[in-house]
Amino acid sequence: MFIEPQRSPVRKGWIEVICGAMFSGKTEELIRRLKRAQIANQSVEIFKPAIDTRYDENDIVSHDEKRIRSTPVQNSHNILLLSADVDVVGVDEAQFFDADLSDVLEQLAAKGTRVIVAGLDMDYLGKPFGPIPALLARADYITKLHAICMKCGDIATYSYRKAKIDDKILLGEKDVYEPRCRTCFYNG
Repeated sequence: MFIEPQRSPVRKGWIEVICGAMFSGKTEELIRRLKRAQIANQSVEIFKPAIDTRYDENDIVSHDEKRIRSTPVQNSHNILLLSADVDVVGVDEAQFFDADLSDVLEQLAAKGTRVIVAGLDMDYLGKPFGPIPALLARADYITKLHAICMKCGDIATYSYRKAKIDDKILLGEKDVYEPRCRTCFYNG
């Protein structure tokens, strides 16, 4: 009797993007997925931009204070260097990374890594934000989350900046931003 030799399964990688407005639960969903991977005994590396120190210098922390340990990095190429041979890579606040982020994460996925990314899809002007459009184009799975409009209670997809500051990047919380629906955003 001939028995065919067992083949080892080939690891298949992919990119998942979690996007939406501020206060829609992106980081909370990222943390949930990463913790499930850890429970399944998968090797996980988690990254965030070094400029994001709002809640903690190292941890990724959601608005409802869920947290997970991460490594702050200066640019996307550091992610590639620090995540060799892991099963899952998580990236939070992806909109703050450089334009190479999409290429870096594509390389990881091509090597068999599951990549989970969270970030704002639009800036405070309602324009596509940073590397997110390129990531959405390359993503295998996209989850768009919605917040609740602080003006009318409808579904919010925009991050309205209450502060009259024109800088593209302004780290802040509810004191600076609020979620708004399309109508309330443009009638600001």
